[in-house]
Amino acid sequence: MTDFLLTKAILLLVAFTALPIHEAAHGWTAYRLGDTTAKDEGRLTLNPLRHLDLMGTVLLVVWGVGWAKPVPVNPARFRNPKWGMAITALAGPLSNLILATVLLVVYKLLFLTGVVTGALGYYLVLILAVMIRTNIYLAVFNLLPVPPLDGSRILGVILPAKQYFSIMRYERYIYLAMILLVFTGALDGLLGTVYSWVFVLLDRMTRFIPV
Repeated sequence: MTDFLLTKAILLLVAFTALPIHEAAHGWTAYRLGDTTAKDEGRLTLNPLRHLDLMGTVLLVVWGVGWAKPVPVNPARFRNPKWGMAITALAGPLSNLILATVLLVVYKLLFLTGVVTGALGYYLVLILAVMIRTNIYLAVFNLLPVPPLDGSRILGVILPAKQYFSIMRYERYIYLAMILLVFTGALDGLLGTVYSWVFVLLDRMTRFIPV
């Protein structure tokens, strides 16, 4: 198997791990804040079949960024709807960053212990590298303040309600425009820059491993 095909296989693995973790984090956080909607609909699970979206999964495998089916949330059940939505939205990207950090620790430990030798070591490092990179990209992508991504829900805390709901009226059209931008690679520069910043931060956080 060439590195290209292996990378696509790893991205599929990411889709079946990172995306369910991302969505389950949304549901679990909403549940802890008083909204049982996700729990009632069976979304507090890591079962990929409960979360994966066909288009989002295809884009993840092809371009390295994608999404799953949004976890249902009822803001009316939060004590503070605006902050409840923002915290619930933030939980998804944060789960990807935590997963990326854990994988980065494993990656560094492999080098520290000298396990990464031969063909097995090479493929193990490649798998971890792709999973780390993609989880960071998922976090960065979903934090874009664009409906229906998580960043748009966080934007609700910053913008006055009138302006926020004016933007959300066009959510469907903004969503289609975003897909077009992903397909054309127009977001690559922005995502790449923010990815670099985040990776440097995670690398510094894990410097307790001398690699």
